[in-house]
Amino acid sequence: VQLQASGGGLVQAGGSLRLSCAVSGSIFGSSVMGWFRQAPGKERESVEREFVGAIMWGDGRTYYADSVKGRFTLSRDKAKNTGYLQMNSLKAEDSAVYYCAVNPGGSLRDAQRQYDYWGRGTQVTVSS
Repeated sequence: VQLQASGGGLVQAGGSLRLSCAVSGSIFGSSVMGWFRQAPGKERESVEREFVGAIMWGDGRTYYADSVKGRFTLSRDKAKNTGYLQMNSLKAEDSAVYYCAVNPGGSLRDAQRQYDYWGRGTQVTVSS
């Protein structure tokens, strides 16, 4: 399974971006796709990436971090094998490298270390 995140960029505060995570390979209904982020300059540090949200691939149930609840929305298109992170009302503190990850047979509240597959991150920069 390979993941490719895309859609990052530079946006003004209050704006929106939609990130995509294309999955190559099989992803089953019991899988969970999670999104995490890491602050600028921290990519090489062995710090825990901040959990953003997760979506169950099969039934679409979602779970969000409090910091993004009400502003970010997760979805997936099973036919395209792609997950999406719609980010609205962006703030400067949302600036980070965003990563998608998949844990086959996982659950919504899985920790970072429980995810087996990771994509390369995509940079999101929010200017204030």
